[in-house]
Amino acid sequence: MRLIFAGTPEFAAQALQALVAAGHDVALVLTQPDRPAGRGQQPLASPVKRLAVAHGLPVAQPATLRDATVREQLAGVGADAMIVAAYGLILPQAVLDLPRQGCINIHASLLPRWRGAAPIQRAIEAGDAATGITIMRMEAGLDTGPMLLAESIPIRPDETAGSLHDRLAALGARLVVDALARLGRGGLDATAQPAEGVTYAAKIGKAEAAIDWRLPASVIERRLRAFDPFPGAQGAIASRPQATLKIWRAQVVDPPPSAGQAVREGAQPAPGEVLEAGPGRLVVACGEAALALLELQKPGGRRLPTVDFLRGFPLAVGERFALPGA
Repeated sequence: MRLIFAGTPEFAAQALQALVAAGHDVALVLTQPDRPAGRGQQPLASPVKRLAVAHGLPVAQPATLRDATVREQLAGVGADAMIVAAYGLILPQAVLDLPRQGCINIHASLLPRWRGAAPIQRAIEAGDAATGITIMRMEAGLDTGPMLLAESIPIRPDETAGSLHDRLAALGARLVVDALARLGRGGLDATAQPAEGVTYAAKIGKAEAAIDWRLPASVIERRLRAFDPFPGAQGAIASRPQATLKIWRAQVVDPPPSAGQAVREGAQPAPGEVLEAGPGRLVVACGEAALALLELQKPGGRRLPTVDFLRGFPLAVGERFALPGA
């Protein structure tokens, strides 16, 4: 098929690679404008742009698709379909109507659950047992269009957003190639999304990175995995607020009755209180149960297992992590 491809991050680049490998005629690649990145804040091309350039594909980076000149450029391609994966721009109706087979989106959830910007992270955060990829025909609503293909995968107990992203990117690349092959043979019907089970995956905000130790340990543990690698969950020791630690991995534990200063005084431990500290073990009280922190990172440092982290950043029983808003 003759295609326009619209995408920006690595998730989309894998789909573009699969389409090229399958022999499709990718006549134009749309991606976000280069963004400043790194210490020098030099403009950095997106993964999709870098891949497109490597394959010699024409690239356009419009700031909006509402411009008449841009629409004329798209119309001039004469595309059979436009494949969209994590592009980052809203497609107006005039663009949705251009390709003969419509605009087809690779969405990283089992719709209608987790429509929106952060379906991978929100599925982990919510404790979902499974997620998947939905190939859908786009319409004006937010991820509301009819479904062409869907496939489920389990979410592993230790799954991070990074590991789930990689598995879903590979699945999405395979499914979109399959969908186009079946569309070309006329053997793929669109199915309307059910009205029940709709949820929305709001974009991850940096403010969400601050750990609220008043939450149950199980909820916090899921957030650690959902926010790995971005934005990373973090907490500051109340007596050392300048040192904000990133906490990458943890395990839910039930603290022993003798753990923690507050418990020894006959009271319940306060959320955020360090109950155990070394050797090689760091347990923090939560609103329910506690977390054994397994991997941490201090400012300017690297991710370390607890045994190595505590050598360079010792903590004591009774110290407390600060509570957001307190």
